Amino acid sequence: MVQRGRGLREIAGLRRNSKASGGVRRPRARVTFGAVTREDARRQASSVVKDARWAAVKARDASADGAFFYSVRTTGVYCRPSCAARPARPENVQFHRTAAAAEQAGFRACKRCKPEQPSLSERRAATVAALCRRIESAGEAPPLEELARQAGLSAFHTHRIFKAVTGLTPKAYAAAHRQRRVRAELKKGASVTDAIYGAGYSSSGRFYEQSNQVLGMTPTRYRAGGADMDVRFAVGECSLGSILVAATARGVCAILLGDDPDELARDLQRRFPRANLIGGDAAFEQLVAKVVGLVEQPRLGLDLPLDVRGTAFQQRVWHALREIPAGATESYAAIASRIGVPGAVRAVARACAANPLAVAIPCHRVVRHDGGLSGYRWGVERKRALIDREASA
Repeated sequence: MVQRGRGLREIAGLRRNSKASGGVRRPRARVTFGAVTREDARRQASSVVKDARWAAVKARDASADGAFFYSVRTTGVYCRPSCAARPARPENVQFHRTAAAAEQAGFRACKRCKPEQPSLSERRAATVAALCRRIESAGEAPPLEELARQAGLSAFHTHRIFKAVTGLTPKAYAAAHRQRRVRAELKKGASVTDAIYGAGYSSSGRFYEQSNQVLGMTPTRYRAGGADMDVRFAVGECSLGSILVAATARGVCAILLGDDPDELARDLQRRFPRANLIGGDAAFEQLVAKVVGLVEQPRLGLDLPLDVRGTAFQQRVWHALREIPAGATESYAAIASRIGVPGAVRAVARACAANPLAVAIPCHRVVRHDGGLSGYRWGVERKRALIDREASA
């Protein structure tokens, strides 16, 4: 107890001596964070937080993998944006364009995300590419279990990543490949029977059941380049410029917009090189008037049969586009998610660009993720006009 009291009295004496000396305080030492001052750390944090790449790091955005890398000063490692490690403080983060640049700066690769190796998406893409070559080289579509063994994955996982990368299931991809092969063989002049079996169809009956959907006409007529098939068309004018409307016996097959009527007619001729292009009569002019009415008032809709020809993936995209209500827009990513392939955003954009039926298949209602207008086959200004009309109607 005595010692404790003595210690307290000594502390009190030190305080009195400090006051007696005038209370002069020694200047504080400059506080550093490692080799960086607090002020430098604040500036670094502010710079990193304002960088768009920081948002990708916080979100662990796998789509940003390969675009850049980031290093952490306190751990001495560098990572890819999607790394699942505990988030670093922004004042400790530095961005690098390549893995080599990060290593040259003195950082080592993270053992968790392995940024020096190909990313997961790249490895998956390579795996699926190999499976696609296997499907294309096979006489008949390989079963899913066989593809899974080649990939070294479960059947479920193989099915999931194949669809995520290509936008189609392995079975649908095989069917689409057979369709491409039979079209190519028929264009070369092969007999219908040789083309059907050469493309991998197990029976001609199965192909003929799908021939109208696959070719838009009978195989013999497709082999002849659409010879003797009647395509009626007419060119008119609307508020967006010239418009060409064409139809087969199955329905409207083309709605084209542009500035030059002759160029629209040449475009139609390229689509049906050996068909009989017939100028529309009075009855056909009524159909054109309905289509023009759709352009002027898109909310009215168009209740007409359509002769829509495209790949299986394009058909899925176009069907999703027709489900977007007038006055609304959706992003390419939203359409990709709706058809069950969230990673196929670019493929969705290509399907929109291949759409031959302006307004009837409303690809103008698809915008970028930030709401901005991207490219449009018939011009961005026409796209803006159509969206504005639907929004104000």
